[in-house]
Amino acid sequence: MQQRILITGGAGFIGSHLADILVAEGHHVSVIDNLSTGNIKNIEHLFANTNFKFIRDTISNEIVLDRVASECDIIVHLAAAVGVKLVVERPVHTLETNVTGTEQVLKVALRYRCKVLIASTSEVYGKGHKIPFTEDDDVLLGSTSISRWGYAVSKMLDESLAFAYWTEYGLPIVLFRLFNTVGPRQTGHYGMVIPTFMQQAINGEPITVFGDGNQQRCFCDVSDVVRAIAGLMYNQAAIGQLFNIGGNQEVSMLELAERVIKIAQSKSEIKLVTYSEAFGSGFEDMQRRVPNTKKIFNLLNWKPLLNLDQILVNVRNSLLN
Repeated sequence: MQQRILITGGAGFIGSHLADILVAEGHHVSVIDNLSTGNIKNIEHLFANTNFKFIRDTISNEIVLDRVASECDIIVHLAAAVGVKLVVERPVHTLETNVTGTEQVLKVALRYRCKVLIASTSEVYGKGHKIPFTEDDDVLLGSTSISRWGYAVSKMLDESLAFAYWTEYGLPIVLFRLFNTVGPRQTGHYGMVIPTFMQQAINGEPITVFGDGNQQRCFCDVSDVVRAIAGLMYNQAAIGQLFNIGGNQEVSMLELAERVIKIAQSKSEIKLVTYSEAFGSGFEDMQRRVPNTKKIFNLLNWKPLLNLDQILVNVRNSLLN
C-alpha cells in the first residue's frame, strides 16, 4: 500500500539510499535536511519524481516540521550528529541535536499519530564485553567527562523517550541500532573509517590507523541496512521493539587497511596514529563491536547479503566515479 513517508536527515548517506528504495516502490517521500552533514547531490536525482519532495530546513524549526509531518503516515528519524570526529569536536551540538531533535519528532508524531522509526547506534553498548551484543544487554559506559559517552547517553535517551511515548501514549515506534554502516555516498570527513582508508589508498597516501590497530569492527553495506529499515517499517510486529542492524564479519583495523590497499591496488603504507594525536587527550575506544542480529532475522528473515570485500569494492568504485 502506498505510504506518505518523511525522512529526517534524508539527504545524508543512509537517508538518501532509503529515499531511493521507497520512491522506487511508489511511496510519497518527503525529506527534511539542513545539509549540515548531508549533501544535496545525494538526492538531486530524485527531484524530477513527483512522489519526492525536499525541504531544506532543520527539524528544530517546529512550524516546518509540523507542516511536513501533518502530511505523512510514517516518520523515519535519521537526523542526528554522527561521526567520531564531530562528536569529539562539537559535544554541545551533538547532545542538543540528538536529544532535542528526537523529542521534537516524537511530539509531532504524537500530534498526527504517525508511526516513527528512530535510528540509534551501537555506541549505546559502550564498554560492554559480552559479545555479540544483544538488544536487552546491560550497558556499561565511561565517564561523563568523555564526549564519546555523552553521545552514547544522548542516543540512549532517544530510545528511552521513544519507549516512553509507546508506553504512555501508545505511539507506534520502532527502534534500530546501527553498527558501522558503509557504502557509496559516505564521506570520511567526520571520521568514517572505510571511506577515509579508501581515499587515502587511492591517493597513495599513508593509511592512518588509530591506536594499535587491533580493535575489531563489523561493517554492513548501506543497501542491506536500508532493506532492513524498510522491512521494519512495513512489519506491524516490529512496533514497540528495538533491533540491531549490522554485519557479523569481524575485522581488525590493521587487516581492514591491508584489504583496502589490496582492493585499491595501492602502494600506500600503514601509519599508526595515537588516539591523543587524532582526538586529543582522554579519548576512549572499544576493542570489539559485534551485533547479535537473531531478533531481526527471526522477524524479517533479514541478514546482510554483501561481504566485506564486496563492500570495499563498492566504496572504491564510488570514489573513483
